[in-house]
Amino acid sequence: MTQSRKTMVVKIGSSTLVGPDGELRREFIANLARQASELDAIGWSLVVVSSGAIACGAPVLGFARRPADMPSLQACASVGQCVLSAVYDEEFRARDLLTSLVLLTRHDTARRTSYLHARDTLTRLVELGVVPIVNENDTVTVDEIRFGDNDTLAALVSCLVSADLCVTLSDIDGLYTANPMEDPTARFIPRVDKIDEAIVASAGDSSTSVGTGGMITKIRASRILMTAGIASVICSGAEADALVRLALGEAVGTLFAPSATRSDIAPRKLWIALGDSSHGSVTVDAGAAEALVKRGSSLLPVGITAVEGDFTAGDTLDVHGPDGFTIARGLAQAGSDELRLAAGRHQDEIASNRLLSALAGKPAIHRDELIVFA
Repeated sequence: MTQSRKTMVVKIGSSTLVGPDGELRREFIANLARQASELDAIGWSLVVVSSGAIACGAPVLGFARRPADMPSLQACASVGQCVLSAVYDEEFRARDLLTSLVLLTRHDTARRTSYLHARDTLTRLVELGVVPIVNENDTVTVDEIRFGDNDTLAALVSCLVSADLCVTLSDIDGLYTANPMEDPTARFIPRVDKIDEAIVASAGDSSTSVGTGGMITKIRASRILMTAGIASVICSGAEADALVRLALGEAVGTLFAPSATRSDIAPRKLWIALGDSSHGSVTVDAGAAEALVKRGSSLLPVGITAVEGDFTAGDTLDVHGPDGFTIARGLAQAGSDELRLAAGRHQDEIASNRLLSALAGKPAIHRDELIVFA
């Protein structure tokens, strides 16, 4: 491989891979393999984050619709993953491309050492010219260790492989000001430079019965990617040659463009943003929010106005601004009980309180363990 080579991550939703009849759209995967070959020829490596295991396995096991109980879902995932992997292998081999299967859970990324191992494996596969097919390991996951949606997983994989572009192929052609299936006045948004409350408010729920993510999960994932300096696109899976056209610089779907002046985010901070689910949250006042966003400060207890959840020191927390909008994520320096007592107190008050004296001189979240979202 050469230094000029680029990497694209493509996330494919269940509704794009599987038809309403429950049958896998093999022709879609064949077309994807053709595009992967064309991308390879113009200097792009491809990593596929693929949903669809449960949707593929359900009809094989005789389920008329997606089951609701966890053992049945995991059984469907186990059978469906074999079906899905076989088709990927056959269609990509027909284009002289080798695929691999990588199954992940939050358990594999919540610990930093496992996160780094996953990064090294994926990076090496790409270096060797392999097209990794990545999915959540639904066969063994339970709610506590689930990513919950492959939009988050695609953002994680994009950061792991230092992707140049992350593309989500969906059942909608991009982001609108409202749900276009419900509001005829909804306008298409071709480019997003900042994800604010208005952009989040425009997101609707999932429109299909075979998927788990909606537009809101895609926007949250794109926000993390923008923070990491990675461009992302949401477009329709039915769009002809979308991946090749995007690689050639054509505008397709909605582009989430990171700031050109933003510096690289340390790998540890990306791990904090993506490696583990949130165990709780803190809400901060306007002064603390400004200090975090504009000055890169640590979060002090005095700036906290509310504490939610049950967590311990070292757990991942979301940080909400005064309006409730998530502005950052970081690792707690103290447990939820301590922070509830310390919230709104100055350091001299904390130092003089026998219950809180251990927190004296310590931030609630240190800036080295805090990532502020774009």
